Amino acid sequence: MSSPDTAILPDAAAGNWVDRHAPPALRPWLKLGRFDRPAGIWLLMLPGWQGIALAAAGQGRWPNPWLLIAFFVGAALMRAAGCAFNDIVDRDFDAQVSRTALRPIPAGLISVKQAWAFVIGCCLVSFGILVCLGWLAIGLGVASLALVAAYPFMKRITWWPQAWLGLTFNWGALLGYAAATHRLDWSAALLYASGLFWTLGYDTIYAIQDIEDDALAGVKSSTRRLGAHVQKGVLAFYVACFVLVVAAAWVGGLGPLFLPLAALVAVHLSRQAARVRIDDPAGALALFKSNAQVGFVLFLALAAGMWKPPGL
Repeated sequence: MSSPDTAILPDAAAGNWVDRHAPPALRPWLKLGRFDRPAGIWLLMLPGWQGIALAAAGQGRWPNPWLLIAFFVGAALMRAAGCAFNDIVDRDFDAQVSRTALRPIPAGLISVKQAWAFVIGCCLVSFGILVCLGWLAIGLGVASLALVAAYPFMKRITWWPQAWLGLTFNWGALLGYAAATHRLDWSAALLYASGLFWTLGYDTIYAIQDIEDDALAGVKSSTRRLGAHVQKGVLAFYVACFVLVVAAAWVGGLGPLFLPLAALVAVHLSRQAARVRIDDPAGALALFKSNAQVGFVLFLALAAGMWKPPGL
């Protein structure tokens, strides 16, 4: 049986780079920031990339590559800080759930004080990136901290913490648009709303893994609330997501090349909804991870919308 400092966490791939290549002393810290499970980095970063792409396409140009790099680094750091903060708040719950009991804090590999230092360090570096993006982006970035801070408590007070995660994870859509244009408009708001329903869908799928442990620990989730209707609920969330992103593209004045790639997004989401099963946690994890592909294809769709036929 593996010890806590060498165990591969249940929702990390067996061949993840942290467990294979990182120095042993660094592994607890990298696992605290979820760097062994990079899907969350993409899911936090991609709404920002989508906001940048939507803004650029509306102006008939390609996304700024330097902005894309800045959002990648910032998303990796802020996701790490958010996960560490979540683990600090949830350390007692995590100790009762088999999937999370070996995380660094409940396993005793990192103290709460050390985890706080990790959170502060990640936030300071992220703030250094944020100050280069303009005053509106700075204001939005600071405002997002309230969403991040409140999220770990949502599972205690509402059946829909996944909706709050949607508000939090997709804030980058507004931030990316603001960084690219130094303003906000309705197309950015529609993209943000679309992302909220996207996250509500994929995190409902993700929570299937914990449905039994959550019930024993008294933790609420959209998955538990929907119960046998999870498949219908996920389909409804994804339909709302797609309708809103098409509306964002329409209001943003995107060209017709947006549509074929957006159709691929619709096919992928519909296949997820068709395959999700409340009694298949392993399948749920695979479906959840596939949303990184969904988000990237949507980014490409928005970027492709910069082209318009002459005279259109």
